[in-house]
Amino acid sequence: MSKRKLKLDDIADMRAYERERDDFRKQVIELKRRRRVSVGPFITLVFENRDTIRFQIQEMARIERLYADSQIENELRVYNPLIPEAGNLSATMFIELTDDGLLREWLPKLVGVERAVYVQIGEGAEAERVSLTADSEHDEQLTRSDITSAVHYVHLSLGADQIARFASAPVTLGIDHQNYRHATLLSDVTTAELITDLRDDV
Repeated sequence: MSKRKLKLDDIADMRAYERERDDFRKQVIELKRRRRVSVGPFITLVFENRDTIRFQIQEMARIERLYADSQIENELRVYNPLIPEAGNLSATMFIELTDDGLLREWLPKLVGVERAVYVQIGEGAEAERVSLTADSEHDEQLTRSDITSAVHYVHLSLGADQIARFASAPVTLGIDHQNYRHATLLSDVTTAELITDLRDDV
């Protein structure tokens, strides 16, 4: 699957997009199903790739009626960094609370949660924990000292040996925050999907 960044010509105009939208939407829903990982009761990460980001931009352009090239180019500038290069993973992290009371309770308690995400490659004494980093493009807008955002963008960078182990050993996605400590073992389906991001030759 291509890891190329999106260009203006990759974003269909509104009429062309309406013709492909139903099929493309179904494809991306299935893609996100394989790339979605719930960690604990209400935090979910969706690992992005070129297709998920193109869908994001197309849908935003459709809803907000963005027709000018300059408007689309601005969206490309914002979202292209979320398409991972080989050796990297990129994810959107959602705090999935819909109740106002719970939001008021938890968003202040989860300040810094975007810096508490990790993957653990392997198990037991051989396990290696690697931290994810907050996306620098969005971090300044989303990070506050008293309350966190319900959406964050995070990245993981792995070396060749780590990628080889990622493909063969159990991999856990976790959050180690003082108010939220949970972890999830990645399914074989999700691991296989993420290897397509990490490797040059897939």
